[in-house]
Amino acid sequence: MTIQLNSMTEVIYEKFISHSIEHYAKENVKSGNWLEEEALKKSKEAFDRLLPDGLNSNQHFLLSIMNDGQPIGWLWYFYDHTKPKKAAFIYEFYIYEEHQGKGYGKSTLQALDKLAKEQGIEKISLHVFAHNERALHLYEKLGFEATDINMTKTL
Repeated sequence: MTIQLNSMTEVIYEKFISHSIEHYAKENVKSGNWLEEEALKKSKEAFDRLLPDGLNSNQHFLLSIMNDGQPIGWLWYFYDHTKPKKAAFIYEFYIYEEHQGKGYGKSTLQALDKLAKEQGIEKISLHVFAHNERALHLYEKLGFEATDINMTKTL
């Protein structure tokens, strides 16, 4: 397994943005944060705000995850190198369904650690929905720790 993190192409970006907006909307509905009828609109607004220039949005790194020259997912993180705090934030990390459960997630995050160190990044953060147990397990296994916890009680 040879993971490379390459700049995302326009073709992959179109797949990424379409999938990610829909996925983020569904995850927020599933979490109880948004109503289904408002979710797609809110998700699109969030992506438009964060990526105003799409693939060329400043300080946003949109990468294709490649294995032996084939795309197997994507990774999007933000890093502002001008800030004294050398921290990055992962907004989106997705391994295509047919490649999940094969160790690519772990290898990708290890490749990101290497890339981040080369960029001078000292800390990487991310958000994960609590119902995503598979991702939680992976992140914990790779050394991520909870820094805040939101809790909800449905009445």
